[in-house]
Amino acid sequence: MKTPVALLLCLLIWFTPLSGRAQSTDAYEKHVFKAKGGHELPYRILYPKGYAEASGRQKQKYPLVLVLHGAGERGNDNEKQLTHGGNLFLQERSRTDFPAVVLFPQCPTDSYWASVKIDRDKSPLGLQFDYHRPMTWPLKAVRSLVKKVARDKRIDKSRLYITGLSMGGMGTFELIARYPKVFAAAAPICGGGDTTYCEKFAKRVPVWVFHGDKDNVVDPRHSREMVAKLQSLGADVQYSEYLDVKHNSWDNAFAEPDFLSWLSGHRKKKK
Repeated sequence: MKTPVALLLCLLIWFTPLSGRAQSTDAYEKHVFKAKGGHELPYRILYPKGYAEASGRQKQKYPLVLVLHGAGERGNDNEKQLTHGGNLFLQERSRTDFPAVVLFPQCPTDSYWASVKIDRDKSPLGLQFDYHRPMTWPLKAVRSLVKKVARDKRIDKSRLYITGLSMGGMGTFELIARYPKVFAAAAPICGGGDTTYCEKFAKRVPVWVFHGDKDNVVDPRHSREMVAKLQSLGADVQYSEYLDVKHNSWDNAFAEPDFLSWLSGHRKKKK
């Protein structure tokens, strides 16, 4: 049976825009960071348009954004870490209104960004945060990688930002707790952290926290507890909890119209 012409036209109209929605991540350069102890950390990096031609003496400098992926994107393919959030920075509006160096490292499958004890027999997961434990080697490597990239004279060291989702949200909280003088602002998504360390960054790092109220992987109470502790310390903190959203609250967070402008509106405190 022949397909009616009208139906073919409808299918063409339906599928044509879809092909344009997927964005190539080729603009993110592939690299591997040689860390201490013989470890290797794959990472992708996106540079602003015209960055290569820019002079280190120019007045304009660019912010750096560090993005920590979730547990599901671990590996060594140097691809999966761009699954969530990668397209946000490729959007033309982002490239034009928020030109930045964007860093996506990839944690290996057998490790974790955060120093957390996990009981996987529970749902949501049983999580015990304790920053008295040593940092994991991937998180140490991330800190060294940021330091290396930020040496570039074209990067504004007063505008280093960090965000991350799930395991990466936990890593976000831990990095600003351990290095409160490094980042100008942080946006942890569906994560959590050691509330006893909040005092170390409460007066230095503005934080925007995100979580879904129906998260069945990482209990939203972990974000709520961090926010409550920061509020008690007089921190610059805001919290967005999404109604009827499960563990994919990063979709909501990255769709926030003020997400990038909020980050870029902060500069690192001098004291």
